[in-house]
Amino acid sequence: QVQLVESGGGLVQAGGSLRLSCAASGNIYRLNDMGWYRQAPGKQRELVASISSGGSADYADFVKGRFTISRDNAKNTVYLQMNSLKPEDTAVYYCRGVIVQRRWLGPQEYWGQGTQVTVSS
Repeated sequence: QVQLVESGGGLVQAGGSLRLSCAASGNIYRLNDMGWYRQAPGKQRELVASISSGGSADYADFVKGRFTISRDNAKNTVYLQMNSLKPEDTAVYYCRGVIVQRRWLGPQEYWGQGTQVTVSS
């Protein structure tokens, strides 16, 4: 089985920074696309940023220029560096991974349990 475990969330003042980490563990043959999503109270879950296995990144317009997604394939870990945080960034942040467990198996989607990010004004 595969697990995604997020860490690095917390409380920060507006304008501050946080770095989220998502470590994948278990039976992993290959990590394909990885991404960060967020869900604020009363709102739908939305894509924040994604990164391909080759390192190509995409960002939601509302985080461009402030957030950076990266990955360390040797550690099966994806990161989200969040700078210039705003109160509207407050949400639970989830890691999503498309993972191949065995060479002969197709990719499957996995989600982490989420980490709370709270930005105070």
